[in-house]
Amino acid sequence: MPRKNIDITEKVEFLSILNERGELDASLEPEIEAAELLRLYRCMLLARRFDERQLDLQRQGRIGTFPPIQGQEAAHLGAVAPLRPSDWMVPSFRELAAEMWRGRSLENVIIANNGFEQAGAMPESSRNLPMAVPVASQIPHAVGLAWAAKYRKTDEVVMTFFGDGATSEGDFHEGLNFAAVYQIPVVFVCQNNHWAISVPLSQQTRSKTLAQKAVAYGMPGMQVDGNDILAVYTAAREAIERARGGGGPSLIECVTYRLTMHTTADDPKRYRTDEEVQRWRRRDPLPRFERYLINKGVLTEDHVRVLDSEIAQEIQIAVGRAEEQMQTLRDPMAIFDHLYADLPPYTNAQKQMLAEELDLDGKERAHG
Repeated sequence: MPRKNIDITEKVEFLSILNERGELDASLEPEIEAAELLRLYRCMLLARRFDERQLDLQRQGRIGTFPPIQGQEAAHLGAVAPLRPSDWMVPSFRELAAEMWRGRSLENVIIANNGFEQAGAMPESSRNLPMAVPVASQIPHAVGLAWAAKYRKTDEVVMTFFGDGATSEGDFHEGLNFAAVYQIPVVFVCQNNHWAISVPLSQQTRSKTLAQKAVAYGMPGMQVDGNDILAVYTAAREAIERARGGGGPSLIECVTYRLTMHTTADDPKRYRTDEEVQRWRRRDPLPRFERYLINKGVLTEDHVRVLDSEIAQEIQIAVGRAEEQMQTLRDPMAIFDHLYADLPPYTNAQKQMLAEELDLDGKERAHG
């Protein structure tokens, strides 16, 4: 039999509505109420200022290592804003703005970044999973939630986030394949910030886009300007509506950039140039969104200054509350509480030894 071509007609669309120069495609502008736009802006500004404050706290030794989000806030907020409170969000480790939009407190973030496991406890009513540090490990969790939603015949949608490096993991491919085969209501949001720690995107894939990986699994894929909150919002809303209506999963690739380090244990100057960072800094989503709102008459420069002052005070209060709460959590003996229902003899002996050492230390300090 002769060779023949198999026609694969799917194309990957790129979406940009508000570009880095502030130019707006009014024909694509989503309808978002003024109050919602202001809420999005305030959350974006709060996330940026809190991220900056956390970096100060880390350098002062008041919190541990954490992953900064500067530059990626639009990819967070534009994606989660169209979700309902009854929908599920499954983050990786760099979705702080999305978590804040969904109700996570600043105090909880500070406590978590000091290593207290109590911060990972989700309220029973929560539809957010805790952050997942192992790369791509949260994708099967999201797929399982979406499978359950379809099985129970609810109208819930699940959204999960991951980075470009996660697309090299088996969990990513298994998750997308399962989701497409069973047509479950999940939206996969890839934050392509071009770097998996120090590994550039060119060493992750030979694909022209990450969105096109959706084609192989038989689901819609779209690439968007991840620093354009309007484009991300539009793409996410379409994917969420499709999933809720029984149309199955979607993959959204948000092309964005982290303006600072991978984590505070990382030195990005060792693997990327200042010219690259400055080029992306000119595409910063925060001033872009701010200019759009001012031009639209939704925001004024005076209002920006008032918000900045309010947010600074809000962050300061949260830091104080978190540090007070952590004083009540510093019990070294708690490390034994969740190991076993009944401690084995060798662990019980270790517990006794620690208790004696702590008692001795306390007596020495008392007589100090």
